[in-house]
Amino acid sequence: MQEDASRSATYTMPCEDYVHVVEFSPYDCGSAASLLAYGGNQYVVVGTCRFKEENTDIEGVEFNTLRVFVHGVRVDALAWSPESRLDKLPQIIRFCTAAADRKLKLFTSDLQNRHEVKVMEGHTSYINHVVFEPTEGKQIASVSDDHTCRVWDLDGNETVSFRLWSPGVSVCWHPEEVFKLMVAEKKGTIRFYDLVSQQAILSLDSGQMPLMSADWCLTNTIKVGAVVGSDWVIWDITRSSYPQEKRPAHLDRARLFRWSRANENLFSTTGCPGKVNSQFQVHHLGHPQPVMIGSSSVGAGLSWHRNLPLCAIGGDRKISFWTTEM
Repeated sequence: MQEDASRSATYTMPCEDYVHVVEFSPYDCGSAASLLAYGGNQYVVVGTCRFKEENTDIEGVEFNTLRVFVHGVRVDALAWSPESRLDKLPQIIRFCTAAADRKLKLFTSDLQNRHEVKVMEGHTSYINHVVFEPTEGKQIASVSDDHTCRVWDLDGNETVSFRLWSPGVSVCWHPEEVFKLMVAEKKGTIRFYDLVSQQAILSLDSGQMPLMSADWCLTNTIKVGAVVGSDWVIWDITRSSYPQEKRPAHLDRARLFRWSRANENLFSTTGCPGKVNSQFQVHHLGHPQPVMIGSSSVGAGLSWHRNLPLCAIGGDRKISFWTTEM
């Protein structure tokens, strides 16, 4: 089965520079689902991305650049604001980046005359992940190797800070309950925090380490997934604090875990970029083997399209897209 699953990317798109981060907008309102941003060593490119699967007039993939934002330092993480929209005037593009200088940058543009950048400082080590509060987009959460998760307002003020037991690797916001935040730590623990009481309300234990990446299934919020060591693990948070399912995925060490936004049973994982190609896998909860195996020369970043069973991975001067028949 694994042999049949292995294949090359469905589409590739050339880019000017090495792509460290690639993110589809996760929001379904209006035109937001077509938004794609990718970050390189010096800049962030924002555009709209359309695929043959959505529009029969398109051959493969069609990317239309809206704006190139000068960043000046390598982009390590990027999150879209739910306020980004192209279908009303003024148009708004808003996203937040994390970079190796330990700062967050909040970019806001109307794609005409207004271009603002707000810098948020406070983390004392590498920032691993950043996310917007998904309903109104008035708050941003970030996690760092400095053993903190911090919540910021759009003026750059730090409003909440949680002390972690080990480096924070992933942070996710509940899609409807704006006071619930999930924070994953490298030591193998995932905690859910109540932002009102500022207390942990639930914790999950992977039973091993290092946990490199975790994701909350936003179409079915009882499911949480992660990659730990070389395995993927899945929890049902109503049943146990220990994983319900666990499988070896990558030979060396797994790097990223992302749930599909279109299908609650699909998720993807990547291996750590090493001397050989980084392996990319798509898994289905009903199947014991990966339903698809791909390879990316130096994969960086991993993002699912909002409505299509389609995944993007950055690489050396290109973005690769894989579609899954599920």
